[in-house]
Amino acid sequence: MTPFQVEIQVIMALVAAACALPGVFLVLRRMALMSDAISHSVLFGIVIAFFIVREASSPLLILGAAASGVLTVWLVETLLRTGRVKEDAAMGLVFPLLFSIGVILIALYAENVHLDIDTVLLGEVALAPLNRFTLLGINLPLGVWMMSGILFINLALLLLFYKELKLSTFDTELAAALGFSPALLHYALMTVVSVTTVGAFDHVGPVLVVALMIAPPAAAYLLTETLWKMLALSVAIGVVAAISGYWLANTLDTNIAGAAATMTGVFFLLALLFAPQRGLLAKALQRRRRRQRFAVEMLLVHLHSHEGTAGEATENCLAHLTGELKWQPAFAQAAVKWAQQQGLIAEQTQPLALTDSGRTAAQQVLNR
Repeated sequence: MTPFQVEIQVIMALVAAACALPGVFLVLRRMALMSDAISHSVLFGIVIAFFIVREASSPLLILGAAASGVLTVWLVETLLRTGRVKEDAAMGLVFPLLFSIGVILIALYAENVHLDIDTVLLGEVALAPLNRFTLLGINLPLGVWMMSGILFINLALLLLFYKELKLSTFDTELAAALGFSPALLHYALMTVVSVTTVGAFDHVGPVLVVALMIAPPAAAYLLTETLWKMLALSVAIGVVAAISGYWLANTLDTNIAGAAATMTGVFFLLALLFAPQRGLLAKALQRRRRRQRFAVEMLLVHLHSHEGTAGEATENCLAHLTGELKWQPAFAQAAVKWAQQQGLIAEQTQPLALTDSGRTAAQQVLNR
């Protein structure tokens, strides 16, 4: 593996970690689409800042992008307050407007600078190591320095305001009652999202930024119910998805950002299928267990109600269950087997006979 390849993967890992942290709160606040809106609308702020400073590498472009992100949030919420449109429609109105203005300004006045439309739309992380910066005698890609700084800021803000962010995310009214400002925290979070987005913008493009900001937190949400674990899992999933995406692109000779975005979807799909509590397979198993438990309880009550009666020999035989309980023969046999495995029905008896444990269980069902 060449140093060039290592640097690409380091940049992608830093982008993934930096995007995952604020992405967790976007997912928990049900604002996932806001990341897409901000990732496109920041172009407007970048272009305006460029026209002011006339330098494509100026750090003031990040401030312009952050301001554009906050402007997007403010415009969306202003539209929401009118009561005429819903949140998804408001975002769908605002970010295409700002993004299209930015694209038009680039096409008209910035054709010969680095702010080209292809870079804005797609991103190309393979070229990121070519843009280098020397600090304290250490020469590294600018993306490493920039994303390391943004990741440090995100971590610092998270550690400083962890309780406030957690409280305002899960209970806005309680946060306000305790003296916190949910609105201030909300705009601070959106500013962090904007800064993170523009930091990654030039290296991986908006599509991968959105994928890394949403898919890993969404996968982590399926895997845990603890916030700090969700944050850690989001970072881990994002980093693994980014690096595996690089090697997928290297194998298939395709766009790195697109391959990494694909891998975030793969990891989310795996979590959706196999998450221990919230995964589709786990839910299917839970439904099956509930069905089994309900069938066994119905069987126990039926046998108990006819036990010791004149019709016990008829009512409590396996063949009668299909007519009395409206069960298919295969399901009736399975229900008897489930009850026998739990020691609730005696083995190989006709008519079916409850054990002492079965009578106790049947009585508990009747007493509920």
